[in-house]
Amino acid sequence: MAWNEPGNNGKNHDPWGGGGRGGDQGPPDIDEVIKNLTKKFNNLFGGRSGRGGGGGGSGRGSLSGGFLAGVGVVVVAVWAFFGLYVVDEAERAVVLRFGRVLDAVVQPGLHWNPPLIDEVNLVNVSELNRKTYDNNAMLTTDENIIDIAVTVQYRIEDPVDYVIAVQDPERSLDNAAESAIRHEVGSNFMDQILTTGRAQMAAAVEDRLQSYMDRYNTGIRVAEVNVVDAQPPGAVRPAFDDVIRAREDEQRAQNQAQQYANQVIPEARGEAQRQIEQANAYKEDVIARAEGEASRFEQLLTEYSKAPLVTRQRLYIESLQDVMTASSKIMIDVENGNNLLYLPLDKLMEQSGAANANVPNSARELQDLADRIAPYLPAPGGNSSVNTSRLNNTRGGR
Repeated sequence: MAWNEPGNNGKNHDPWGGGGRGGDQGPPDIDEVIKNLTKKFNNLFGGRSGRGGGGGGSGRGSLSGGFLAGVGVVVVAVWAFFGLYVVDEAERAVVLRFGRVLDAVVQPGLHWNPPLIDEVNLVNVSELNRKTYDNNAMLTTDENIIDIAVTVQYRIEDPVDYVIAVQDPERSLDNAAESAIRHEVGSNFMDQILTTGRAQMAAAVEDRLQSYMDRYNTGIRVAEVNVVDAQPPGAVRPAFDDVIRAREDEQRAQNQAQQYANQVIPEARGEAQRQIEQANAYKEDVIARAEGEASRFEQLLTEYSKAPLVTRQRLYIESLQDVMTASSKIMIDVENGNNLLYLPLDKLMEQSGAANANVPNSARELQDLADRIAPYLPAPGGNSSVNTSRLNNTRGGR
């Protein structure tokens, strides 16, 4: 039978053992739980609790007021909690209060700002950002098309300008970089960009891009610009490679010619200097010899003026001695017999096993030579001795 069916003698028995079954154990009554919670909230927030059975309506009013107050406290606590934030060491915070920028930039640390009133923008000022702009076909000043890839590295220098001065600073950087690259490519020749002019063009792009960033007040500081790659369009790349190889061959030939010139010119200069020195030495030798001969002639003239006959005879003998010394043949004047006797001195020297054909100049060697040629002389001994002495006088030393 249900607990509230008719015929239960006016007693409403709930199915959990409440009501008339006071001593039985069962689940708590929902109304009692609500009343207990209402009393606790009233005691906590200073509300009044209802008394007696007639206080049912007053209890529901106290429940609504206490619950709203609790909810309000929780909302305030949550609101205050969401106002806490941490700024890292590499970051700076820019705070906007009702859209107006506060004067000071928030430094690293734990900070609190009222949510929904202040807007906190965290900006990383230490990170080195990088962007690459590639696949850009650009026209050079000599009307050639080139595909170039450029890398831009930058930092955020002024967080306030970065947050409020420009609506989208990253997009402004992209547009400014595109403009700066096109301007510098259009101001240079294709050969310069592809070979030795990359570094100069990258420096020019960096300066121009930084001037754009300063003019826009983006708060961005460009750290470095690098030309990663620069190539002609794919359709003309084989022809361009041929041109590059021809230019390299030209440069190699010039280097080889310059190397040969650097080798030959010093040698030629050295040879010319050597010939000049030899000519100067010969000149000085000839002059010295001429001066010596002139001095000797002057001395000889002095002696000749003192004794002309003796001097003339002496000069004749010395000249004859010089002539005969240089000859390998000897003519002997013989008084009895042949008027002229020829002695093959060179053959005699070869037969004697001498080392050279020079005429000996010592008295002993001359005596040995005279003994060897004695058989060729006439029989009379006096003539032979006279001729031998004459030979000695003729071939002897000075």
